[in-house]
Amino acid sequence: MFLTKTLGCIAFLAIASAQFNTNYVGGRSGMVHLFEWKWDDIAAECENFLGPQGYAGLQVSPVNENAVKSGRPWWERYQPISYKLTTRSGNEEQFASMVRRCNNAGVRTYVDVIFNHMAADGGTYGTAGSTASPSSKSYPAVPYSSLDFNPTCAITNYNDADQVRNCELVGLRDLNQGNSYVQEKVSDFLNHLIDLGVAGFRVDAAKHMWPADLGVIYGRLKNLNTDHGFASGSRPYIVQEVIDMGGEAISKTEYTGLGAITEFRHSDSIGKIFRGKDKLTYMSNWGTGWGFAASDRSLVFVDNHDNQRGHGAGGADVLTYKVPKHTRWASAFMLAHPFGTPRVMSSFSFTDTDQGPPTTDGQNIASPTFNSDKSCGGGWVCEHRWRQIYNMVAFRNAAGDADLQNWWSNGSNQISFSRGNRAFVAFNNDNYDLNSSLQTGLPAGTYCDVISGEKSGSSCTGKTVTVGSDGRASISISSSADDGVLAIHVNAML
Repeated sequence: MFLTKTLGCIAFLAIASAQFNTNYVGGRSGMVHLFEWKWDDIAAECENFLGPQGYAGLQVSPVNENAVKSGRPWWERYQPISYKLTTRSGNEEQFASMVRRCNNAGVRTYVDVIFNHMAADGGTYGTAGSTASPSSKSYPAVPYSSLDFNPTCAITNYNDADQVRNCELVGLRDLNQGNSYVQEKVSDFLNHLIDLGVAGFRVDAAKHMWPADLGVIYGRLKNLNTDHGFASGSRPYIVQEVIDMGGEAISKTEYTGLGAITEFRHSDSIGKIFRGKDKLTYMSNWGTGWGFAASDRSLVFVDNHDNQRGHGAGGADVLTYKVPKHTRWASAFMLAHPFGTPRVMSSFSFTDTDQGPPTTDGQNIASPTFNSDKSCGGGWVCEHRWRQIYNMVAFRNAAGDADLQNWWSNGSNQISFSRGNRAFVAFNNDNYDLNSSLQTGLPAGTYCDVISGEKSGSSCTGKTVTVGSDGRASISISSSADDGVLAIHVNAML
């Protein structure tokens, strides 16, 4: 059986090999995970903020019907009841409208999809009104029966690949993706989303599914919908949740032939560095030299919805909105550096790791409120609206495909580099000030530091930097600065 699966994986490799392209609109880069937002609110955010600020894409929470759980925890979204497009975020009509409005604003949509499993025991009633009997593996709204699932067993040993892929993750009923009927139902679900105009998918719990089975499913996906501005023949971007920190039976390399993977080592490593446990100077070979997958196979992030709650990988070293200063610095590095496809986390605040999003009545999700400085209120954190982050998205767009050049380090925790002759950034995580003449690579002129402020006409609301005819500039960052980062680019020239 496993030989057949391997041959199947090879057969579908050529089909899946085009699924590393994010399908971004030209001149844009970087996506944001608008965790648990409502579809109508996302549509407005695309038009009012994400599009104008240059964001290229957004990841949404799962779109299909999920089990309604007591207390409405965030993780109920990861307990599917059916593939009907009705959740607390909205219905199918609202989702379809959101995708179209975001595409029109130049912002692509990537859906967090769950087809490793269905809801666990206790998940008998869904957000679209469907019912199920997880104990008997019956989900009539799909429909799935016990014939579509692997035998019941628990994952107790992550060094046993068969167990990880064929047994149940925390009691969630484990679908058999090698079953042709399951493959049909899953591909129909994904293709419906493609018809609605999405650009790709984040595949939840991919590590818990056989790569060959995923290859079959990905190979059955349609090309993207040209009615939404995608070029003819475009394939959906695939990023697979594969936690690989080493030391287990399953490796991310088993999946990188099929699509990108969520590079959890990036999150772990960048957290250690900006918490001061490693030196910034070590980042001179940032990327595969740190054990990451290839750049076009790596979705990179500072934190995600799991590991900011202590799940996933990274542990106490993961930086989150609860450590805002160093989260901003790490996000600035991620967005400045050319490695990988960066994703910004946009959170809601929580004190309990099970806590769901802000609500109006304990059930219905509340809309975010917005402050005069563009930040969010009402229980929403909205890191993507922090000036130091959205301005670094613009930095990344200005840098384009320019190479990393002019690397400089003081041998410890002060570094700088340019992106060709288009952008320059410096960091100070030392306990003494940075005051140096550094090569920026930029044309001579005066620039607005987009970390401390913003360009406003011909002036800057923050610090300015003057670059001489030789490309050098005097760079100063205080060790006590709230933002130990300085960033300039060609679009911020005054």
